[in-house]
Amino acid sequence: MRIISGTHKGRRINPDKSFKARPTTDFAKENLFNVLNNTIDFEDLNVLDLFSGTGSISYEFASRGAEQVVCVELNFKHCAFIKKTINDLGFSQIHALRADIFKYLKGCNKKFDLIFADPPFDLDTIDTIPDAILKQNILNEDGIVIVEHSSRNDFSQHPSFSEMRSYGSVNFSFFKLKD
Repeated sequence: MRIISGTHKGRRINPDKSFKARPTTDFAKENLFNVLNNTIDFEDLNVLDLFSGTGSISYEFASRGAEQVVCVELNFKHCAFIKKTINDLGFSQIHALRADIFKYLKGCNKKFDLIFADPPFDLDTIDTIPDAILKQNILNEDGIVIVEHSSRNDFSQHPSFSEMRSYGSVNFSFFKLKD
C-alpha cells in the first residue's frame, strides 16, 4: 500500500500481516482521486474518514493538502497503527479517533466538505450508512459523501445519490445534499 500523490507521494504503508482491515486497493484509490482532482480543491478541505482501517485514505487527503482530516476507527489495533503512522509521516492535520462510527456521527458537531466511508463489505447495516451521515447535518452545503462498497450494494435509488464509479471489485457511490 502506498500514498499515490502529494507531499508524501510514493511512501509505503505496511500494516502488520495480522491486520484484519481490507485497504482500498491502490488501483481503486488512484482512480478515485483522479475523479476527485477534477471535482474538488484539496487545500482548505475538511475530511471525515469513517471506518478508517489502515488510514490509507486519510494519508492520501493529507498528502494532497487537506486542511483537516478526522479518521474514525473502532478497532483498537487499527487505530493504534493509524496514530503511529500519522506520527511517523508527520501529518499534524490528521486526528485519529477510536470510536463506533454510528455513535460518533450522532455526537459529531463539526461540518465536513467530504465524508468518506469504507465499511466492511459484509457489514449488515451498510445500506444505512448514507442516511446515517446525511441526517446528522455534518456535511457542508456543497459537500460530498463517498461510500466504498462491493457490487452487492446498489445505492442508485437513494434520493441523494449522485453517481457510482466501479474499479474492479471496488465501487464508490457518491452522494450530495438535495435542496
